[in-house]
Amino acid sequence: MSSSPPIARSRARQVGIDLGELPTGEHNAVTDVPGVLVGHVTKWSDAPDDVARTGVTAVLPCPLVEVFAAPPAAGTAVLNGVGELTGSISMTEMGLIDTPILLTGTTSVGRAFDAVVDAMLDAVPGVGEDDVVAPVVGECDDSWLDNIRGRHVSVADCRAAIAAATGGPVAEGVVGAGTGMMTMGHKAGIGTSSRVVVGLGTVGVLVLANFGGRRQLRVGGVPVGRVLDDEARAAGARTRGEAGSCIGIVMTDVPLDARQLSRVARRVGLGLSRVGSTAGHYSGDIFCAVSTTNRQPRFGTGRHPFELLVDDEIDGVFAATVEATEEAVLNALFVADAVVGRDGHTAAGLPVDRVLDLVSRP
Repeated sequence: MSSSPPIARSRARQVGIDLGELPTGEHNAVTDVPGVLVGHVTKWSDAPDDVARTGVTAVLPCPLVEVFAAPPAAGTAVLNGVGELTGSISMTEMGLIDTPILLTGTTSVGRAFDAVVDAMLDAVPGVGEDDVVAPVVGECDDSWLDNIRGRHVSVADCRAAIAAATGGPVAEGVVGAGTGMMTMGHKAGIGTSSRVVVGLGTVGVLVLANFGGRRQLRVGGVPVGRVLDDEARAAGARTRGEAGSCIGIVMTDVPLDARQLSRVARRVGLGLSRVGSTAGHYSGDIFCAVSTTNRQPRFGTGRHPFELLVDDEIDGVFAATVEATEEAVLNALFVADAVVGRDGHTAAGLPVDRVLDLVSRP
């Protein structure tokens, strides 16, 4: 087994995959939305009988004090619900999010939840006195590569991911919550992308990609997975089945309300379908969307006027979400290289040169 995570490879766009028509933001990442921050902690160990291939990723719509004092508008959507996004019931009812979003492996949800509570208690004196918060934690199952019985992610790790959150470029692939995840029969994990909707604002997407079977994969609309699967089977390659999940997070500075954001969140599923997802029986495809500029004072009184995009103008946001989701998933695949995990289980890196050959065929 390798003693450290593999070095990241090139993103899909950097090797010539053309995806969509809308321009990207500066970093082609969810952090292109002003104020959005992302942090990772990776847990990697080759200890005998306790291999760790897991981690935690934190996505902050704004600093902790601000997210409590003036929660942003938020909405959720579920494509297939065999998974967990804590706080989603409250988010749906209130139309707001009042904590950071943490992503991790299935058995670490409780510790991530505790970490969010601890971080909010430390940052905001009013938490637990003036009001409570509903932590948002999403999970995917990384047990093919990680010994999840070891429960390697601690509360301290989750706190560290929140503290490490910054703007600018976002690490992708085998990092943070994505360390043990795989998609379409290949190593994947964290992926992100953004689109600029001229005259409206920026839409950024971050995915924790852990879904689908090798044969399903499509790149740029080309069903490359059929060839890759035939070739892998002929070579005797073994991989995890199609079961898996995807947590998709959309951030935007376009002024939208909770109803509109639920509609935006639903479009993440269309982005997943572009890379071949059929949202299998055991898949947890769960999404949320947040408007960082449409916020409601927690303790306001009377009327609170706010700007709102008219529905007739929302198609551009839908298109941006679909494009950014597709590219975010492909980035997770293209960046991640092979990882060997527990019991010798292997997640092969996407054979990029072969994919490019298949995509470029007339």
